[in-house]
Amino acid sequence: QVQLVESGGGLVQAGGSLRLSCAASGRTFSSSAMGWFRQAPGKEREFVAAITWRGGSTYYADSVKGRFTISRDDAKNTVYLQMNSLKPEDTAVYYCAAASRVLGLRILSSYNYWGQGTQVTVSS
Repeated sequence: QVQLVESGGGLVQAGGSLRLSCAASGRTFSSSAMGWFRQAPGKEREFVAAITWRGGSTYYADSVKGRFTISRDDAKNTVYLQMNSLKPEDTAVYYCAAASRVLGLRILSSYNYWGQGTQVTVSS
C-alpha cells in the first residue's frame, strides 16, 4: 500500500501562485511515477501533470503547460506542483496519485493509489 497526503491548497486571486505538496509513504518503492489530477464541480477528473521517479520525465496537460511545474524530492518521497498565473478555471479539487508503471500517465486508470484531495479556489 502507498499512502498519499496532499497539502497546500487554498484561496488565491487570479494571477497568483500556490504550491501543492504530496507526501508518499508506505510501499513507495512500488511506485514508478506520480501524477496530479483535478476535478471541478460537475466535471470529470482530468490529468494535470505527471513525473517519473527515475529520470524525472515530466508531462503536462496543454491547459497548464508553461504555468504549472511538477517536481519531486526523492529524499522526502514528496512531489510538488508549483502553480503560477492561476486562473479561475483552475479552481478544482487537486488529487495526487501514484502509478506502478510508467505507461499512460495521462489516464486515471493507470494510477493505483490516490490521495484525499486538496481544494484550490481561484477568485477573479
